[in-house]
Amino acid sequence: MKCTQYYPVLMTSKVEETVRFYRENFRFKTMFEADWYVHLQSEDDDKINLAVLDQNHETIPEEGRGAGAGGLLLNFEVEDVDSVYEAARRNGLPVLLALRDEPFGQRHFITKDPNGVLIDVIKPIPPSPEFLKQYAPEAVPA
Repeated sequence: MKCTQYYPVLMTSKVEETVRFYRENFRFKTMFEADWYVHLQSEDDDKINLAVLDQNHETIPEEGRGAGAGGLLLNFEVEDVDSVYEAARRNGLPVLLALRDEPFGQRHFITKDPNGVLIDVIKPIPPSPEFLKQYAPEAVPA
């Protein structure tokens, strides 16, 4: 199978609120909008996409209908995690994990969207010697 695009679709009862959250806090723009489905794309990179879907829409098989987007962690790698963190705090986003450096090679913080989906905002940093040996050579953060 050759995949031509991959993106998460968040099922929620809060379509409008969720879309507004990602537009205002993570620089997404709308590429398609219906009252039950919105396709978002990063203003900075057209390969970064996210969709929001009404969790009760008829296109969802009955078995999955009504389920929310819980149990999900979205990672956003950014160039300047410190400025994103300060903006998140200014905008009143909940900070579930304060900005910190991790020995496995990340400077990051964690917030959440209106559905409780966790969002980990990350800047890769050099890992500690202990974790360095666990990386493939081509994957070592700089």
